[in-house]
Amino acid sequence: MPAGLAIGGAVLVGALTALQARVNGQLGARLDDGFVAAAVSFGSGLVVLIVLSAVLPTGRRGFAVLASGVRGGTIPWWMLCGGAAGALTVATQGLAVAVIGVALFTVGVVAGQTLHGLVLDRVGYGPAGVVAVTVPRVVGGALALLAVVVSLQGGVLERVSLWMLVLPFAAGAGIAWQQATNGRLRQRVGTPLAATLVNFIGGTAILLVAAAASVAVNGSPSSPPAEPWVYTGGVIGVTYIFLSAALVVHTGVLLLGLGTVVGQLLTAFALDALWPAPASPAWWVQLITIVIALGSVVVASVPRRR
Repeated sequence: MPAGLAIGGAVLVGALTALQARVNGQLGARLDDGFVAAAVSFGSGLVVLIVLSAVLPTGRRGFAVLASGVRGGTIPWWMLCGGAAGALTVATQGLAVAVIGVALFTVGVVAGQTLHGLVLDRVGYGPAGVVAVTVPRVVGGALALLAVVVSLQGGVLERVSLWMLVLPFAAGAGIAWQQATNGRLRQRVGTPLAATLVNFIGGTAILLVAAAASVAVNGSPSSPPAEPWVYTGGVIGVTYIFLSAALVVHTGVLLLGLGTVVGQLLTAFALDALWPAPASPAWWVQLITIVIALGSVVVASVPRRR
């Protein structure tokens, strides 16, 4: 795949991630329960994937290869655990985005994704194998972290609880690991559809347990909102996880993460400008952050060696 097309796909993944964050955040706020909102989002995505896997020949073949690989031991258990990272990401969206905004959520994800992506590429965990820690890749990662620092200016830390920034950081680290794991699973089964289905089965199971515990402790959520768009988070998640699994073999974990960051920041800037959250950074801070993040992707895109 041409490098420009692969990076463009990574940017699209980021845009969809930011859009899903806003959708799931609003569903969590309307229900007043982020765990129930996350379970609804993941569960709806799972329904879509089951239908696609049953209807499409590639889905049926991929699932057959997956089942055979699990029985035969050629697909290890840890390749089936990507859904745990997806569950963490969606739960964090439902708990925090309505308060901190998409942009501030994204900067926490950026930090975790950038640092963990660099480590995973260096140890060769991703499907592209060992990717050398070259100067451009280090500089690109440093620029992404600089974007995070800039976005926290203006007293953000004084307005936001620390856990609301720690959770997105953990979600970002999980996303980097999830992208690499899905890419390897996709190589084994031959189609991103089967890899995505595995993610949603595991993530839905985890979130249903978390939602049941939340309801048991806090009671049932408020009446469900009537607007259809707040329930589209699952479909959006299916789309960007599918794309990530297909792209990571062409980009490596770090470059996919950096391209995703750009898409997230651009979309987050637009969403927060049109629909600001209580703790959103100032628009000029977000704009500077986007420029720095774009520079990080350009620098990290310098041809790499294995």
